[in-house]
Amino acid sequence: MKKFYQLVKDTRHGLRSVSIMLMSLLFLSVQFSAGHAEIMTISNKEMRVVAAITVTGTVLDENGMPLPGVNVVEKGTNNGTITDAKGKFSVNVASPQSVLVFSFVGTTTEEVVVGNQTSISVTLMNDVKTLGELVVMGYGTQEKKDVTGAVGSIDSEDFNKGVITSPQQLLQGKIAGVSVVSSSGEPGASQSMTVRGPSGLRSGNNPLYVIDGIPLDNSNSVGAVDPMSFINPSDIESIDVLKDASATAIYGARGANGVVMITTRNGKEGQSRLDFSSSVSFSKIARKMDVYSADEFREVVPAIGGDLNDGGASTDWQDLVTRTAVTQNYNMALSGGTKSTQYFASVGYQDQEGIIKENELKRYNGRLKLTQALVDDRIKVDVNLSASRVDNHRPNFNSVIGDALVANPTYAAYDAEGNPAYYGDVSNPLIQLEQYDDITSTDRIIGSISPSLEIIKGLTYKLNLGVDVSRTTRDEQYIPNSRYDQEGRLNSTFYDRDNTLLEHYLTYDFTKEGHHANILAGYSYQKVFEQERWWSISRFPENGVEPRYNPGQGQIIDLSQGDSYRGTNKPDGYAIKNELQSFFGRINYDLYDKYLFTANIRVDGSSKFGENNKYGTFPSFSAGWRISEEGFMGNGAFSDLKLRAGWGQTGNQEIPGKLSQESIELSTDGSVSYPFGDRDYPAGIKYSRYANPDLKWEVTTQTNIGLDFGLLEGSVSGSVDLFRKVTSDVLLSVLDSDPLRPQDAIYYDNIEDMEVRSKGVEVALDYKHSNADGVRYGIGANATFLDNEITGSPYTVIYSGSAQGGGMTGALVNGYVNRQPIGTFYLLDFIGIDEDGASIYRDVNGDKSINDQDRIAAGSSLPKTTYNFYGNVGYKGFDLSVNFNGVSGNKLYNNTANALFTKARLSRSLNTTDAANSYSNESINNSTTISTRYLEDASFLRLNNLTLAYTFNTEDLKINGWVKSLRLSVTGQNLFVITDYSGYDPEVDVKSNSGGYQSYGIDYLGYPKSRSIVFGLNISF
Repeated sequence: MKKFYQLVKDTRHGLRSVSIMLMSLLFLSVQFSAGHAEIMTISNKEMRVVAAITVTGTVLDENGMPLPGVNVVEKGTNNGTITDAKGKFSVNVASPQSVLVFSFVGTTTEEVVVGNQTSISVTLMNDVKTLGELVVMGYGTQEKKDVTGAVGSIDSEDFNKGVITSPQQLLQGKIAGVSVVSSSGEPGASQSMTVRGPSGLRSGNNPLYVIDGIPLDNSNSVGAVDPMSFINPSDIESIDVLKDASATAIYGARGANGVVMITTRNGKEGQSRLDFSSSVSFSKIARKMDVYSADEFREVVPAIGGDLNDGGASTDWQDLVTRTAVTQNYNMALSGGTKSTQYFASVGYQDQEGIIKENELKRYNGRLKLTQALVDDRIKVDVNLSASRVDNHRPNFNSVIGDALVANPTYAAYDAEGNPAYYGDVSNPLIQLEQYDDITSTDRIIGSISPSLEIIKGLTYKLNLGVDVSRTTRDEQYIPNSRYDQEGRLNSTFYDRDNTLLEHYLTYDFTKEGHHANILAGYSYQKVFEQERWWSISRFPENGVEPRYNPGQGQIIDLSQGDSYRGTNKPDGYAIKNELQSFFGRINYDLYDKYLFTANIRVDGSSKFGENNKYGTFPSFSAGWRISEEGFMGNGAFSDLKLRAGWGQTGNQEIPGKLSQESIELSTDGSVSYPFGDRDYPAGIKYSRYANPDLKWEVTTQTNIGLDFGLLEGSVSGSVDLFRKVTSDVLLSVLDSDPLRPQDAIYYDNIEDMEVRSKGVEVALDYKHSNADGVRYGIGANATFLDNEITGSPYTVIYSGSAQGGGMTGALVNGYVNRQPIGTFYLLDFIGIDEDGASIYRDVNGDKSINDQDRIAAGSSLPKTTYNFYGNVGYKGFDLSVNFNGVSGNKLYNNTANALFTKARLSRSLNTTDAANSYSNESINNSTTISTRYLEDASFLRLNNLTLAYTFNTEDLKINGWVKSLRLSVTGQNLFVITDYSGYDPEVDVKSNSGGYQSYGIDYLGYPKSRSIVFGLNISF
């Protein structure tokens, strides 16, 4: 019953957010669906009016439970209604000869002749043919019972609730083997998503995202906003994650890190409906950093022998730079259709304030989906169009947060005139909030048209033509202000990306005497063009006009002027075009619905690789055995039991373009040119990269064995998967070893013996139950156990993450070490403080000298265990759901403490936490070396979501004639986290990449996470 209840709520709450611009047009197209109070009939050559007959009744499921959301339609017309929360309906029909059709997802369809009945009770039985959940695979769908690969699915009913800006947040903690980590608590912050752990060493470890059949290219972006934040979560109907190679190989070169299939809402045949949803949330900082108060500061600084600068005030700087943030969200959707035409249109608006002042994210969305069937349904045309704009306004968080943490708490925040006070020895974070802006705007349009033709019965041709166009403008400005000794400056960036897709494919589906096969063959061409341009202007007059509004007022655009933003402030840029041509095929075969087999193959050609290896071939095979369908199982406890096994290969091309080609650059270095007399060296030409025609695909080979099961007539369901994933031909940037070539030339190559190995176990278990008293409940959990390591590396360590902060910027923290996991921290081992007050580090090699040779592998940022558990309970209109998630076995480097919370800084009247004074004998002159002293356990357990909702009975409220459903909810998000980590939050990943490799597990002035309360309203007409 719970499954039916969830499906009902999909129908009841699905298809939110409507396109206002198209509403009037769409209403005109569906006027024929309005019911009539009177029916004109002709009998015995006379015209007469017949009053409509009112029929009421109740629809039940096979367990006798009320079934809400059932379509009740007068056959042959568009006149109808849907059942309410108690399964009741009321509809006017034309005559006693009218036939009512009762239909609902997952059940049989029933037809009842009205006759002389005015009250009808109908029971809909489970339909085993349609009850099976459909999983969106590449280039089609498949019933979950027939899937032989490792696939995780979640629909809108089970999405995470709360303040959501990216689709990754919807499924965090919901699918075993899928990890979602937010880089910070900032609105729209980048979401790092990995499937079964990272496979490579570079930044291309995120999965491929496919939205309604369009593979996205998110390889680059401008600004801090996650590139997936353009999607309105209310428009998403379901998300399917393809995890193993047997499922992802159909996408070949782009499937090495998994594939996320996002399906947006569609119109459905039946009565038109208008859905409106709105929410308002209030967010505050979840955990403040426990720095000294003013009174504590006055005591501790003199106690350690420091110089106290007492300003006489008592200021909580963290309180001053943070706020109670308000987020507003509004969505409207219009949907419906006939047998031949279905439509869905939506608009959405979200305005999210950050908990740090002067931070705001606004998103505007519009979407239109149309499906038209022609020629007896042999021709179908699907049209998808979405448009979005994301505006992000952010201050300089690193400076604001850093200044708020270390500012002297005895200093006043404002001067006598009410302006932010200016001090010579410490920065006032309020000045940063006033004098700096980072404004990024991204417009993105995704559109596709997909006509299909059934050539003969079972054989269908489909064309998929899609475009994904985005335009981003970023202005980073420093407002001129002589009072604060700040010179005006403007850095502007313009980024364009065009992604074009053309696909042709044939599918053939046939069934004969227990044999069923679905065969797919196709061709795909995708081109991505990206261009970025930037320039910088400085020395703006202090005239009250923001630099971004009049760049011409800047006085310096000197080609040699230094700049921390780009290196110089001269105009610069680049343009890249990457192309991918592919041929693919798949066969799904099952015998007697018990023995299942799937084979995929994809041949990809990429312009990124050398002439000798442009094409790669990626096959996969998988099989399944539905043991529960065997006769020897009888009527045992198992309602479902399926054994799966698969093997396959996928590729990775996520490296910059043109790396297989040679590159030259101008240089004035004496090694590449000769001087003329006493003059400087003129510009000479040298190689910065040599051609590598043998550069080829990085290949990931994956093996998976899985078991799916169901017990107690489906009340208990679960799965267990064992997997092994090996990435070979690893792509690295290396120094040229040819002695005849310049030694500083760097190029990419495949490291033959190097591998990234991952193996693990995924477990998922769910229990759902409902009874005749209207009580329904469910509990579930999933866990992933992951073991990852690097083997065969020719280097002792490949550094990937570096520290930041005064005196340590660029110091290396973690990297890739042989026989160790990705993200391993490679550090000196801190063992205490000596009698002189200096740090002691372990002499690993015993040479009585402490240097880089004494660094150790001190743990990894990758969790060994990721776990999630959740539950829900409902009674009549009430429902309560809760979701926890956690990790263990991982470390986090507290770069913030390393850079800011030291005894030396405390002695100079800069604020810190107690950690700075944890060793009473430590000298105030002790250096802050990168070491295990600042490496902390990052395990945590978080209450991610808690939602209480009530769905009103619109019939009892006497509004069911125009309101189909009404629901109020309140959600608590990030209500608490249990952790030993001393920073703002253990779930953070501030990017500190080094050498082009992906960093993991470094926290430096990360944006604090918030705790939110969200009030929501959903109403359908």
